[in-house]
Amino acid sequence: MGYVRWLAVLPFLGILGGVFFANRVTPMVLGMPFLLAWIVLWILLSAGIMALIYRSDPANRSEGRRP
Repeated sequence: MGYVRWLAVLPFLGILGGVFFANRVTPMVLGMPFLLAWIVLWILLSAGIMALIYRSDPANRSEGRRP
């Protein structure tokens, strides 16, 4: 479980750290500048990563939950 929690660092690195590398306007992606497309991509990836972390957490199993 410990390695899965480190996945939460990826969105931070992707959005904040990747902006310095993706700071260009020239290639347009779906009509957006590359930097905006980079941020949108990482927002979607962040949701997927958080879903993966939620599913792998044993505290979220339905067997042991009470209403």
